[in-house]
Amino acid sequence: MEAKAILKHARITPRKARRVIDLIRGKKAGEALLSLKFMPYRASGHIEKILKAAMYNAENKDTNIDSESLLISRAFVDQGPVMKRIEQRAMGKANVIRKRTCHITLTLTDK
Repeated sequence: MEAKAILKHARITPRKARRVIDLIRGKKAGEALLSLKFMPYRASGHIEKILKAAMYNAENKDTNIDSESLLISRAFVDQGPVMKRIEQRAMGKANVIRKRTCHITLTLTDK
C-alpha cells in the first residue's frame, strides 16, 4: 500500500528543503514526525505538514493500517517557479532578487 502527499509552490528554497528531507528519508513516519518537531530549520514545518497529510491519506485508503509504522520510501524536492523582484541600487542601477519556490513530494509504503 502506498500513500502520497505533495506540496507545491512552497516559499522556501529547494536547497534548504533538501537538507531536511535527507534527514528523514528511509525512517518510519512516527519517528520522522518526532524528529521534525524538534528540528531548528524553517523547512521542517512545511515537511511536517506534508508528512501528516500523507499519513492521513494512508489512513483513508486503509483504515486497518497503523500510519506511524509506515516507511518514508520516496522523498524529494523539485525546484518550482522563481519570483523575480527588483531592488533599486545607486546611480540608477538595479539588482534582481530571486525568491525561489519548491515542490515537495513524500511517499509512504508499508514495506
